[in-house]
Amino acid sequence: MNLSPAVRYLVRYVALAYVAVLVIVPVGLILWRTFAPGFGEFVASITTPAAISALQLSLIVVAIVVPLNVLFGIPTALVLARNKFRGKAALQAVIDLPFAVSPVVVGVALILLWGSAGLFGFVENSLGFKIIFGLPGIVLASIFVTVPFVIREVEPVLHELGTDQEQAAATLGSSWWQTFWRITLPSIRWGLTYGIVLTIARTLGEYGAVIMVSSNLPGTSQTLTLLVSDRYSRGAEYGAYAVSTLLMGVAVLVLVVQVVLDARRTKASE
Repeated sequence: MNLSPAVRYLVRYVALAYVAVLVIVPVGLILWRTFAPGFGEFVASITTPAAISALQLSLIVVAIVVPLNVLFGIPTALVLARNKFRGKAALQAVIDLPFAVSPVVVGVALILLWGSAGLFGFVENSLGFKIIFGLPGIVLASIFVTVPFVIREVEPVLHELGTDQEQAAATLGSSWWQTFWRITLPSIRWGLTYGIVLTIARTLGEYGAVIMVSSNLPGTSQTLTLLVSDRYSRGAEYGAYAVSTLLMGVAVLVLVVQVVLDARRTKASE
């Protein structure tokens, strides 16, 4: 489709204005509000006991969620890419469910399952293992909303890779573990890494599902996103801006990693 120069410039400026209004202006305003009192105030706000505890909890959740998603995501991607079976379409739909369901609904569902009055309430009532309103509930909610990332990044790579190399290795006497470790895993490393990066970003930024299953107590079960909401609702707006800036810094770092991975993946495929 050939567009006149005037139309091309109009489309370009409209797109830039759209991005500016929805992204650049709000982010710039938060940064300005954060650093207006000085960098020292920013550091003091993100190094309070509540902020440090929230950061530690968020990192603990990431440290649990990422390995579990990798542990179950790779086999699931292998099953979907290497096998044809009845119910495959239904499994694909279930994997994509977190993209369609509101995180708040996820939180409510977890309460109905694992709460003291839920279907599996005996875990808390009889065994004394508290899931909802504790760290396990936050981990479960984070796992649910991040399940698709590793699978959806690895599966297309497996389709593109095919099975020729794996079959050749099996013919030469390699065990399934040797074939996976020496052939399959190196071939999917970029897709796997990209899925891990997306999982980290979503876990750190998740709010809707986490707020439903967390007691939101500072120093106990309050993540960074919950801390932002808590500070803002209590009128401590500057503290909310500071923690938001910290989260944006992490987001920018994740974005840089994504760009680097995309460049390396493109270069490796050439």
